[in-house]
Formats: sequence, structure tokens, C-alpha cells
Amino acid sequence: MSRDPLPSAVLRAFGADGPARPLAGGQGTSWAADHVVLKPDGGALHEWLAEAFADVTCEGFRLAAPVRARDGAWSAHGWSATRWVEGTEPDYSAASTWQEILTAGRAFHRAVAHVGRPPFLDTRQDWWAQADRTAWSERTTSFVPEFVTLARRLEPALHPLGTPQLVHADLTQNVLFAPGLPPAIIDISPYWRPPAYADGIVVADALSWHDAPSSLWKTVGVSPAAVARALLFRMATTNERLLSGADANLRDEARRYGRAATAIGL
Repeated sequence: MSRDPLPSAVLRAFGADGPARPLAGGQGTSWAADHVVLKPDGGALHEWLAEAFADVTCEGFRLAAPVRARDGAWSAHGWSATRWVEGTEPDYSAASTWQEILTAGRAFHRAVAHVGRPPFLDTRQDWWAQADRTAWSERTTSFVPEFVTLARRLEPALHPLGTPQLVHADLTQNVLFAPGLPPAIIDISPYWRPPAYADGIVVADALSWHDAPSSLWKTVGVSPAAVARALLFRMATTNERLLSGADANLRDEARRYGRAATAIGL
């Protein structure tokens, strides 16, 4: 992939000798070098994760924990770092993969159940934060015509999902596997929602984007209410992107989300 070289000062700041190699996935801005993964400064989120996860006990999973720069700061030259964890993405065509992702996510959520609510959540205004509030009826939005009918189909299933806590709401492609090691949780997307919501997002992604069997939600024990809330979140995210002027293949996305809704009986 073509990308501007990572400044050598960033490597030195985090004690990495290099060479740095670009990483695929995410927003296409991350680099790996020696023992760390480097990405543009995560600001308040990165610093909060570093402090909040200092006393988290990893049982049943590994964690790509934040790494300090040599001067003790959590960022340097506009970049932050996390520990490199061994692993690769799983085979999403295998039904067992989804259970493994959910099992890792549930272990993570048990481990962070004591962590307090991140103070910066209330001030987030990105597409995903706005979509999450829409999915939980904390704000209203006007859906594009392609999504209006589907949003109405989901409404009857939007039941309560339990007690909110810190959750990772984007597990699907952020759990890595390596032989003989627990799954690794990376790129945490923090929200203050019930853990069932995070489970629902995994199943919604599987049904919408990875051609998972329509019975998956039954196989892995995730409720239609959780999947419906997750589908509304994903759909609302696309809606936010469109309202901001970004492009999306609306017909294809509406078809995919509609197929997932049908799978859970809506």
C-alpha cells in the first residue's frame, strides 16, 4: 500500500528500531515496528484506555495495551502506540469463528465490568457515536428513504438488553487468533451499553457482511433484540456518513441489513 513514511522520530520516541511496515485494516493509518503498533494520536481515548486498563486481569483473552513513549507520555509527535500482539484474523466463513469471537468478547466484558464510564463519551460527535445514540433513542434522525422501512421493521424488537457497562462495540474484525494463545482484543471502540449489544453487533455483522447462516443467532445464543439494536446502529452509522456527504452503496447495504432482519424474524 502507498503511504507517507512514518517519521523516524516517532520510532525513536517509542523505542522501536524499525523498519516500520504499514498495516492493512482499520482506517489505513497504522504501522507496526518491533514490539509496537503505531497510529495517529488517539487523544483522550488512548490516554483513558491506558489508565483504565492498567488493573484489568486478562483471563481468556490478550489485550493490545497502550505503550508509553520513552519520556513517559502516552503520545509523541502526534502518534500513540499499543503493544504488538501475535495473531491473525480468523476464517469468517466458518460458523465456529463467530462463537470464538463472542467468547473472547464476553471474557473481555467480564474483565472490564468494574471500569467506570469514560467521561469523553458525552462529547463524542463522530458518525459512530451519533449512530449509537440514534439506536438507543437518545437522539432522533431522519433516515434516507432506503432505510426508512427497515428502521420501522426493527422497532418492535428493540427491547431492553440489561445493565450498561464499558463494552467493545466493534469486535468483529478486532479479535486476532494465534495457535496456543488466547484470542487478542485490539482497537477497542468504547461505549457504555449492555454487553448483549456488543454480542448483537457481532451477529449483525456476520449476517450482513459475512454470509453467515440465518440461524447463527440461535446457534450462538444472541437474542433478536440484541441483533435488531445492532442493525439499527450499523444502519444509522451509514446514514450519518451520508448526511455528512460521504458515499455509500445504499441499495446493497439496505439489502444486506434487510436480509439480516429477516433472519431474526423481522
